[in-house]
Amino acid sequence: MIQGITYLDPILNEMAAKWPNNRTINVVCHGHSVPSGYFATPFVNTFSAYPHLLHRMIKERFPFAVTNVIVTAIGGENSVGGEARFERDVLSHRPDIMTVDYSLNDRAVGLEAAEKAWRSMIEKALEYGTKLILCTPTWDNSYYKQNEKWEALVRHAEQVRMLADRYDLGLADSFKAFEKRISEPSDLAKYLSHVNHPTEAGHALVAEEIAKYFIAR
Repeated sequence: MIQGITYLDPILNEMAAKWPNNRTINVVCHGHSVPSGYFATPFVNTFSAYPHLLHRMIKERFPFAVTNVIVTAIGGENSVGGEARFERDVLSHRPDIMTVDYSLNDRAVGLEAAEKAWRSMIEKALEYGTKLILCTPTWDNSYYKQNEKWEALVRHAEQVRMLADRYDLGLADSFKAFEKRISEPSDLAKYLSHVNHPTEAGHALVAEEIAKYFIAR
């Protein structure tokens, strides 16, 4: 069963503690170009991307917390590549909380390879003791064509939901957040800055989905 919004409670209690009883909390955002901050490639808009927006939300809700939001994402990467460097580049940051966002690019490797890579990262993170929030994909311009690429994106979103349910993790359903706001094709223009990269408004949808787990104390 996908975890409810109380999933992060043990860590949030620590984040609410005041000095000298607090500690540094590390949140790692792992994935591809979207958490990396790419807008219209090659432009990188770090401070309008969802890891930074999330960091601001966390600090508004937890003013006494010392919190790092660390981006380990690489533009153009899929989950197979992200899994290959997972221990070296991700677990080395000692994450308390982690988001994973790869599905836009996982269409290139297919569902089976993606599932294997996601499972490996999930299991390594759980063994380390990290709380995970899995992200379904943001939308891209294949929505306009409703073609095979779009259908593949729908299937990868479903797979991420299945993994969150199977491992009892948090879920940031970015795909559904987009769906709720798109009633006709022209609406998507507000949320896409490029072929497959969100605008700040699109990034805000993702940040809000993740932030629902960061309930203020």
